[in-house]
Amino acid sequence: MAGLEGNEQPRGHGRAAAARWSPAVADEQAVKALELFGDPTEAEVPLPSRPESAASARRLAQVVVLHTWRLSPRLAEDAVLLVSELVGNAVRHTGARLFGLRMRRRPGWIRVEIRDPSRALPCLLPVQETDVSGRGLFLVDKLSDRWGVDLLPRGKTTWFEMRVADR
Repeated sequence: MAGLEGNEQPRGHGRAAAARWSPAVADEQAVKALELFGDPTEAEVPLPSRPESAASARRLAQVVVLHTWRLSPRLAEDAVLLVSELVGNAVRHTGARLFGLRMRRRPGWIRVEIRDPSRALPCLLPVQETDVSGRGLFLVDKLSDRWGVDLLPRGKTTWFEMRVADR
C-alpha cells in the first residue's frame, strides 16, 4: 500500500499490545481522528505530508464510510485502501508540506479527493504480477468506478468515485 503498510498496528510489543486492540478500539480511534483533524465531509481536512498521515487519512475514511454514511464494510475496506494509495502518492511524489482530504456523497456515489500543491500528473503504469511497487493507481483504476485528476491554479486534486447502493 504505497509503502505505508503497518502504520495502523497497535504500538507496543507482545501479547499485551495485541490484547488491547479490538474493532471497538479501532472505531474509537477513528472517531478521535474526526475530532482531532476535522470532518472531511464538511470541509477539506489538511494533513501533514508524512507517511504516518496515511493512517489518519485511513481512519477518517473508515469512520465516514462506516459510521457517517453507514455503508458496507466491503466498500469501506476498498475506499480505505484507495485513500492509502492516493495519500502515498501525494506524500512520496509531491514534496508538499500538506495535502488535503475531502469526501463527498451524492445519490448512488461516493467521491474521495486528495489535493496537493503539485501540478505533476500521476501516471497509471502497466503492472506485472511480480512488481512490488507502482501498483497504487492500478488498484485505484481496478477498484473504483471512476477516477481522475483535476488541475488547479496551484496544484491538483486526484479523486476516485465508487457506486453505492442507496437505501
